[in-house]
Amino acid sequence: MSQFERNTLDSGVVVIKPTGKLNMVAAPALRKELHALVDGGQKHVVVDLSTTELIDSSGLGALISGLKVARQAGGDLRIAAPSRQVTTVLELTNLNRVLRTHPSPESAFDDKS
Repeated sequence: MSQFERNTLDSGVVVIKPTGKLNMVAAPALRKELHALVDGGQKHVVVDLSTTELIDSSGLGALISGLKVARQAGGDLRIAAPSRQVTTVLELTNLNRVLRTHPSPESAFDDKS
């Protein structure tokens, strides 16, 4: 059973929603879940960060790891609705260039065919 809320959009994109702190305690579980999704055939994943109030380097590492496995499988990982703190961390680390943000999970793969 997942510790993260998860749903599938009509387009087939899976949305996973970490809540609270995405730090060294929660990040390993997120990394494992993202890898399991991709290994299970879900190539397009959105991480909804609207209820993630804090992210640290471990959380960033989990997102980058998920991005890497999704892209290796021919898909992509995108993030949606980050909180102000998450946005600030992404900007400070320049990861906002790699993990582009989208206003909502539903709009993250608008360009997907």
